[in-house]
Amino acid sequence: MMMRAWWKVGAVVAALVVSVSAAWAADEEGFVSLFDGKTLDGWHQHGGKAKYRVEDGAIVGSSVPNTPNTFLCTEKQYGDFILELEFKVDPALNSGVQIRSEVFDEPKEIEVEGKKIKIPADRVHGYQVEIDPSDRSYSGAIYDEGRRGRFLADLKDNEAARKAFKQNEWNKFRIECRGDSIKTWINGVPAVDLKDDMTAKGYICLQVHGVGKKEEPLEVAWRNIKIKELDSK
Repeated sequence: MMMRAWWKVGAVVAALVVSVSAAWAADEEGFVSLFDGKTLDGWHQHGGKAKYRVEDGAIVGSSVPNTPNTFLCTEKQYGDFILELEFKVDPALNSGVQIRSEVFDEPKEIEVEGKKIKIPADRVHGYQVEIDPSDRSYSGAIYDEGRRGRFLADLKDNEAARKAFKQNEWNKFRIECRGDSIKTWINGVPAVDLKDDMTAKGYICLQVHGVGKKEEPLEVAWRNIKIKELDSK
């Protein structure tokens, strides 16, 4: 009887493992890589003059003095999607991942919340998923880069997400955009759940923040960048 009971328990565990594996496999289906691990093919630089290179299967961005924020952007625009990537950042450098962002070839005036603002040519603007190694630890928060110029969703009241960031190590983002919903996770911990409909589609970009006059290069790296586009509803 004891052996038969253990056999039943084993069968149940095996079934659960198969079920979880199947669910994981289904979630992985449809993802495509945005980075081939060897070149910067499919990406274009905008904004400042920070330097980007490929090293050890990662895109590495290095700061340059006296230049504004710099962005390495996809050629394609994306609307509804799940984006996953890993990043590692120097403790003294701010960075971020732009989503649904825009960049204009010529200066343009746009209306934001009833006010008209001027966007310079080649200035990337839009939603940014913050990479913040400072004591504030807002990695996973959403900032409106070059447009409203403020956090749309911070981590002030999310201690678990702030503590999830790992200094001097690889961290993982999961970013989901569905309609007016933008959600982020940092190392598997839910970070923000934002409702905002200002931009429904745009580029994905990797930011190297300006460092003023600081001469010594600071670096941020990204790897395993993959996306699954979702059907718009």
